[in-house]
Amino acid sequence: QVQLVESGGGLVQTGGSLRLSCAASGRAFSVYTMGWFRQAPGKQREFVAGITSGGRINYADSVKGRFTISRDNAKNTLYLQMNSLKLEDPAVYYCAVDPSSRFVANTVAEYDYWGQGTQVTVSS
Repeated sequence: QVQLVESGGGLVQTGGSLRLSCAASGRAFSVYTMGWFRQAPGKQREFVAGITSGGRINYADSVKGRFTISRDNAKNTLYLQMNSLKLEDPAVYYCAVDPSSRFVANTVAEYDYWGQGTQVTVSS
């Protein structure tokens, strides 16, 4: 069992930055593939970024060049640095664990554990 707690969401102006964190419980954090997803009102949850235990990274096209995913295995923490935020970025952002894959999956079904989410709001 893995427990995930996201933090760092908030309100920011267009073009601003936020850094999300996801603290994970459990000793096996370092071997998991981790991902960030987001869900806006009325829309399906969508993949944002993911990182394997070996550091392989994948991003959604919509965030490439603006968002950076990273992990600190010593702290059992996953990060998402979000720069140049746009009006289309607001959503609840979730971190998730895929305990069985060595690759970055971009579908919700591949991830077994989820945090409660943190809200990101962007104002013009």
